Amino acid sequence: MAETTADVRKDIELTRTRISDTLQELEQKMNVTQIVKNNPWPALAIAVGAGVLLSGSRADVKAATATVAATKGASSRVGTVLDELVAQVVSGFQSAIEHKIDGLANDVKRAIGAPVSSGSRPNLAEMPAETTISGLAARAD
Repeated sequence: MAETTADVRKDIELTRTRISDTLQELEQKMNVTQIVKNNPWPALAIAVGAGVLLSGSRADVKAATATVAATKGASSRVGTVLDELVAQVVSGFQSAIEHKIDGLANDVKRAIGAPVSSGSRPNLAEMPAETTISGLAARAD
């Protein structure tokens, strides 16, 4: 059966249209913001659960243990350098994870219409004493 060039082009255009429609449907299904808007409570529960799991993973303790095991038997100079290097890597990883969690939390807040934090955590050392818990406890005494 011989197909003409026009038939082939028509088939290609139909295939492109179907693929485009499928991609649009997938994008809609994977739109996290829309999912959170449609289901705010389950999204909040998932976020809390993920936070609990991450806090309970004790990744920092595991990294410190691995560092100690890796530096045993090495000279103190090399051990110190490795300790500092691993500490920087772990700190960077922790910072990246915290940034990602803060971003996800802000996405959830935006989706449910709650006020969104500025993205930076307050520095307790720079806060007035009466706004910190220890300052309030001192005032209560």
